Amino acid sequence: MNIDILTIFPKMFTALDESLIGKAQEKDLVNINTVDFRDFADNKHNTVDDTPYGGGAGMLLQAQPILDAYRDIDQKHSGEKRVVLLDPAGKTFNQEMAQDFAKAENLVFICGHYEGYDERVKTIVTDEVSMGDYVVTGGELAAMMMIDATLRFVPGVLGNDVSAYDDSFGNGLLEYPQYTRPADYQGMKVPEVLMSGNHELIRQWRLYESLKKTYQRRPDLLENREFSDEEVRMLNEIKQELS
Repeated sequence: MNIDILTIFPKMFTALDESLIGKAQEKDLVNINTVDFRDFADNKHNTVDDTPYGGGAGMLLQAQPILDAYRDIDQKHSGEKRVVLLDPAGKTFNQEMAQDFAKAENLVFICGHYEGYDERVKTIVTDEVSMGDYVVTGGELAAMMMIDATLRFVPGVLGNDVSAYDDSFGNGLLEYPQYTRPADYQGMKVPEVLMSGNHELIRQWRLYESLKKTYQRRPDLLENREFSDEEVRMLNEIKQELS
């Protein structure tokens, strides 16, 4: 997978050289390239923003530097590209979107600053994406979070490829509680079922706890879920337990 990031702060992305993403680059599972689109500005001062037509506060990123930077990337990497515009007005990023992005051969992230973009930037965009209902200074941190979430679904990036699907939201539920040694820490004991060696009982316990946590903390995730008969039974038990 090729990931190109259009930004005016490329040094921020040195964080992606660490941890699992750094190892994924070393193993050639992903090639991450940052492009400072100031380098493509067509003026002697390398400015990439200007005041909006019609008036208004703030500055807008100009279309020309971003579009020229993208054309340069397009010539270097053949094949179809998913072009992701980081924008508070975009669709909210989620686990399903991360899985979808992981299927792409070429991903391009455009990181904005100031008050937004010249609308003509969007002529190359396939996905307008937001991290949530809040505004940050620029798109760089959001892009790093999306890249991290996406690469977890690229085969070989995690030590165990199943891990990404067992995480919270992987199956539409929050993750069940987990424990490690010691079995008894200052009177706080690991549930016996987890040490029983009975894989079916462990599976049932984990599903029950996932449903319970989701029902308590994120009931919105259950609204459109297609429940199995087992989940319906467990959810009824959970409601009785908590009532």
